[in-house]
Amino acid sequence: MFANFLVVANQVLVLFVLMLIGVLCNKIKWLDIYAVRKLTNIVLYFVTPCVIISSFSREMEPGLLRGLGITALIAILTFLFGIAYIHLFAKHKDKNVERVYRFGMVFGNCGFMALPLEYAVLGDIGTFYGAVYIAVFNVIVWTYGVWLMSGDKELIKPRALLLNPGILGVVVGVLIFVLQIKLPSVLDMSIGYMADLNTPLPMIIIGYYLGNVKLKSFTDDLMQYYVVFVKLILIPGVSLLAMWLFHVDPTICVVCTIAAAAPTAANTAMFATLYDRDAELGARLLSITTIFSLITLPVLVALAQTIV
Repeated sequence: MFANFLVVANQVLVLFVLMLIGVLCNKIKWLDIYAVRKLTNIVLYFVTPCVIISSFSREMEPGLLRGLGITALIAILTFLFGIAYIHLFAKHKDKNVERVYRFGMVFGNCGFMALPLEYAVLGDIGTFYGAVYIAVFNVIVWTYGVWLMSGDKELIKPRALLLNPGILGVVVGVLIFVLQIKLPSVLDMSIGYMADLNTPLPMIIIGYYLGNVKLKSFTDDLMQYYVVFVKLILIPGVSLLAMWLFHVDPTICVVCTIAAAAPTAANTAMFATLYDRDAELGARLLSITTIFSLITLPVLVALAQTIV
């Protein structure tokens, strides 16, 4: 297990170095929140779909289709467990703040943080299965997530869900995979170049948010450590235990562990801003869970690689 830990820790350390570039850009004022939001849009609407499409450009194998279905089922069950848990055990006297805490416990950076790590640890097959996890994430975050943060189910719009870039990327990717469509070389290379941005750009964005963390924020609010425990240990730990009990394929197990153990999603801060909740709290949860994930992610992924 220790050897597996060192391999994953090395990959996480690489991501952390890239995050430090984002921290530096924050401190020397090369990046501000407006620039970061624009970069986020580039990642969401271009880079992530290209990663997904690129990962689906492979030879058709029936076992892979079955694996996609299993990955989707695990993702759904993991999110359902998290949702059930927060409604039973995540309470706060301020209901507006409670919504942000609950959102931060359920939704993780399965695109920004997990996808680069899945590729680093497993290669293309990691992003192949990871793309399905992202699709499930997008469906749940733009339905339940919108309701959770806003408190208004009328804001759930099917059109926005269907046009979500992550879901569109999976739909296009699955069609390419199932129909064995060969993209023109110019288009294939362009998609590949955009996909290559998926590691550095998201890490720089996360690094920007880390640069906003103040030391006193680590002691001001103890409930944020409850979020750390639930998001980084409890939910992925239960998911990993269930996958071990049901003898899930090792590759799928590692992919789903990485996705489930990813730190709080950047959507937490963005949705909090959009729906007039505590955006600063959302950004702080993103930052503090990212810092702690540098320890918890290698441990959980090494454990997954060892027991399966």
